[in-house]
Amino acid sequence: MRLVIQRTSRAKVDVGPNTVGSIGNGIMVLVGFGKEDTADLPDSKVWETIINKMIGLRIFEDTQGKMNQSLEDFGGDILLVSQFTLYASCRNGRRPSFTGAAAPDLAKTLFEKLTEAVRIKAPGKVETGEFGAMMNVDFVNWGPVTIILDSRDFT
Repeated sequence: MRLVIQRTSRAKVDVGPNTVGSIGNGIMVLVGFGKEDTADLPDSKVWETIINKMIGLRIFEDTQGKMNQSLEDFGGDILLVSQFTLYASCRNGRRPSFTGAAAPDLAKTLFEKLTEAVRIKAPGKVETGEFGAMMNVDFVNWGPVTIILDSRDFT
């Protein structure tokens, strides 16, 4: 599992003419699952660790202007957006290969379980894009601050 976490002052996801998810201050998280991820991932210690890490990252400024506050301290929202292209390989040629991404059915199940788990722990609202849809993601990267978490780093 890979997460690209971006601190944002606002973010939204449109599918066609409809906005399917939007947040104010918080984090926008691109979520990808790899073919090494299995249906057992939600039952693993890595799953819990990466969710806690995402919510607990101290990437919001305190009154001294230092990044000392987590999403919990700050009270922000979360926008989760599925993105299989996080597992693109560009080693050969100029066309990315996506063979490292999880199969769509498994990725959808894992994304839904991740959304449920994050909703339980999140301090603010949790919104999502639409799995498998062509989405337009509009956000302001506040800082900018971008952090990448990879489940392989927590095994």
